[in-house]
Amino acid sequence: MSDGGVINVPVHRMRGEGTHTLQKAITAALAKAMELDQNVILMGEDIGKNGGVFRVTEGLWERFGDDRVKDTPLSELAIIAMAIGASMGGIKSVAEMQFSGFCYSAFEQFVSHMARMRARTLSTLTCPLVVRMPYGNRIHAPEHHSEANESFFAHIPALKTVILSTAENAYGLMLAAINDPDPVVVFEPSVLYRSVRGTIVDDGTSTQIGKCRVHEEGRDITLITWGSMLYECIDAAALVAAKNISVEIIDVQTISPLDIDTIVTSVKKTGRFAVVQEAPSFCSVASEITAQIWERIPEHIRAPSIRIAGANVGMPLYRRESEVVPSAVRIALDIRSICKTEFPFELPFAAHAGIVP
Repeated sequence: MSDGGVINVPVHRMRGEGTHTLQKAITAALAKAMELDQNVILMGEDIGKNGGVFRVTEGLWERFGDDRVKDTPLSELAIIAMAIGASMGGIKSVAEMQFSGFCYSAFEQFVSHMARMRARTLSTLTCPLVVRMPYGNRIHAPEHHSEANESFFAHIPALKTVILSTAENAYGLMLAAINDPDPVVVFEPSVLYRSVRGTIVDDGTSTQIGKCRVHEEGRDITLITWGSMLYECIDAAALVAAKNISVEIIDVQTISPLDIDTIVTSVKKTGRFAVVQEAPSFCSVASEITAQIWERIPEHIRAPSIRIAGANVGMPLYRRESEVVPSAVRIALDIRSICKTEFPFELPFAAHAGIVP
């Protein structure tokens, strides 16, 4: 951490080319939303004059003033409660949790109020707000700064959950979240803030929430992933290409609501799949996606699937942080293992599906 409370995120490897890093794409989206709608306000710890610990809101306090870029007390509970109250009164609040691991004291507000307000009041009141959360590890920070806890929020009905991965979807999905009539949690992989670049057109065009994106087409196996793991999957696909294995990569983008149709279409084509996530595997988003695929198209799956996930342990100190999340090499080895196997047709589900008499 440098002077002024700014986190110096290590750039392990620069990905892509273009005008904007993922960090700057988010800043551009926030600025455009505030420019287009006077009711959009930002709130969070140190987001004003300091520009936030990752400098995502840098320059917005100077441009839009203290009335619309609000520094708050150090209380996640208060930040979320204020955002809910403001949004019920017609303000479009964009609240920042300094790190996703700091949000637990406010969790009751997410579950009991934010996500339930529309149904509770029969749409008389709604919560059109956004909660931004830097998340994930490999930034050389303590455990509460490095967690991948998206499954907690995906489990809450009526709460949309988005995870950014590129500069382009950072801009488009952030704008879509701000324009959404209901609450949206946006996870921002902190390791990607300055290590991913892309080109955006700063015209206010949003990206649809609830849609996957086929990042790379392939024929032999589908990798389903999101956030920073997208780039480990890209590297893994390059490794196995030398073995003549062609990988299709799906960037989920929105884990709730989940675009299972795009995922199923891909797995039908390839016949094999793995789900790759940074979070621990137990009771995870990867588990849910795997279950839905097997429930919908068992007759199309040619080999065992696998969840390639983080270890089911607490986040260690940074010297060992890379050991608890999937790497490109680990993913590549699992791909090769899956592609070497194929189910015999006498399996029970095959007969049930009518594949064999």
